[in-house]
Amino acid sequence: MADKTVSADSGSTLKTLVNLWPYMWPADRADLKARVIWASVLLVAAKLTLVAGPYFFKWATDALAGDAKSSPPLPAFLLAPVMLVVAYNIVRVVQLAFNQLRDALFARVGQHAVRQLAYRTFVHMHQLSLRFHLERRTGGLSRIIERGTKGIETIVRFTVLNTLPTVLEFGLTAGIFATAYGWKYVAVVAVTVWLYTWFTVRASDWRIDIRRDMNDSDTDANTKAIDSLLNFETVKYFGNEAMEAERFDRSMARYELAATRIWTSLGWLNFGQGVIFGIGMTVVMAMSALEVQAGTQTVGDFVFINAMLMQLSIPLNFIGFIYREIRQGLTDIEQMFDLLDVKQEVIDKPGATDLKVGAGRVQFRDVHFAYEENRKILKGVSFEVPAGKTVAIVGPSGAGKSTISRLLFRFYDIQSGAVLIDGQDIRDVTQESLRAAIGMVPQDTVLFNDTIAYNIRYGRTDADEEDVRKAAELAQIGPFIERLPDGYRTMVGERGLKLSGGEKQRVAIARTILKAPPILILDEATSALDSHTEQEIQAALDLVSKGRTTIVIAHRLSTVISADEIIVLKDGQIAERGTHAALMREHGLYASMWDRQREATEAEEKLRIARETDELGVIVRRRTSEVSQG
Repeated sequence: MADKTVSADSGSTLKTLVNLWPYMWPADRADLKARVIWASVLLVAAKLTLVAGPYFFKWATDALAGDAKSSPPLPAFLLAPVMLVVAYNIVRVVQLAFNQLRDALFARVGQHAVRQLAYRTFVHMHQLSLRFHLERRTGGLSRIIERGTKGIETIVRFTVLNTLPTVLEFGLTAGIFATAYGWKYVAVVAVTVWLYTWFTVRASDWRIDIRRDMNDSDTDANTKAIDSLLNFETVKYFGNEAMEAERFDRSMARYELAATRIWTSLGWLNFGQGVIFGIGMTVVMAMSALEVQAGTQTVGDFVFINAMLMQLSIPLNFIGFIYREIRQGLTDIEQMFDLLDVKQEVIDKPGATDLKVGAGRVQFRDVHFAYEENRKILKGVSFEVPAGKTVAIVGPSGAGKSTISRLLFRFYDIQSGAVLIDGQDIRDVTQESLRAAIGMVPQDTVLFNDTIAYNIRYGRTDADEEDVRKAAELAQIGPFIERLPDGYRTMVGERGLKLSGGEKQRVAIARTILKAPPILILDEATSALDSHTEQEIQAALDLVSKGRTTIVIAHRLSTVISADEIIVLKDGQIAERGTHAALMREHGLYASMWDRQREATEAEEKLRIARETDELGVIVRRRTSEVSQG
């Protein structure tokens, strides 16, 4: 893979080809270089064969007209009109074969460039910071990569395989005309091609703006349709079917207008191209006809010139399409290269070593951190999590609890202070070894759209089936999986939506058990669950955290009562710290949070009991009524 940094220049096809060249001429792939060489040879051979074809047409015409003075010095039997016609068509077939072989040889080169650049971009995306991904839409990133890879194919196909051969063909045609018929023919053809190209580019620019309006209208209509269908029940609840249909139809009306303009503009483009080329061809053919009448050219020359111009018109007809595709391809590649130019925010320092985890002691020393300069999150936070102990971090929303887990994983670098594991500053070790030593059970577990086994094995990709089963059993999800028709091969759906919240959390716990990290982070792992499920998940979490250095970031204080120490954060600073009992005796922030949560829990419990009582009363009254009627 090429190592050089690539920067896009949307205004220069040549610049883009220079940028792509290390991928189409890879230093470590002699086989691909050979393909490029042979494809280039075939490209030239195809064009030489193409311009040779009309010569046989000319000689056949002269033979049929009884004018042999321009015939080549060939054996008489080859100059027979039938043989010349056969030769003309053989040349056309050979030229087609050269083109197809050229495309087949170059296909692997182009696809290799696509693969290497796509791979490089994908790897680069994973190397960028969490800040970058939080500020960008994942769907937008995937579309940029998708369009960028297609853009590479477009540039390769239309520039290397279409534009360059067309330029070569025009050069050969000009050379033949200049040698055989004089520069006045070349001048007329050159002016015709220039006007044709100029008009096509201007008209294509105009049509690109129209197409953009059409695409925007299409996107708007598609968005409204999907949004309405996804919210089918809401539409029905409020009886707004007519309103949704009207919104959709307004978007489609704009699409209809833009699409009509696209087809109308295409008609004007084709008509203009035909007029320009027709005028040029008329002038050239008139010049040749006059020379035939004057006896300076043969009928075969007249036919030859016509055939050459007709051949040249075929690639010219695609100029608008090629120009539009190349322009769009340049834009798409530019966006992809812009992504490659984004610098990594968090990088391993030169000479970084692997983290050596012994006991697993975690320390935060006077840590200051801000996502933005004017928004400080942590303001001199210091604490220690002794090896094998559990420290809980609680506090109001926005206090900086989850930021601590992100800093420990080194998703961001702190502004000052130090984060240490067993006395090693995490900025001095490799990110790979750091993250291998830490396990995470998050609040919102997102699973891959694959099997349950795949998602559990994600904790340790080389684990065998028995290890996966043991991890599932320890996470108390084994029996549930065994009852499924497909067992561990059950697909969990996109983001794990086929599983309940509790089931997803158990999969996340099993994944962490399989990873077996010495340090564990539980980031509000039960806050989104109901009370009954929370108790079951908490039992599994207690099991997985046993003997490990554990940081619990909690919203529900009932889950941290047994922690060795509880740290209360407020406005980015440690407001209180101690055991549950000690903090309750202080009657401070922690105690007030505890009281509010207890009152809320009691209110929920009373409401639940009231609902169950009401439901029971309804059932009793119904049964009583049924008995009395019986």
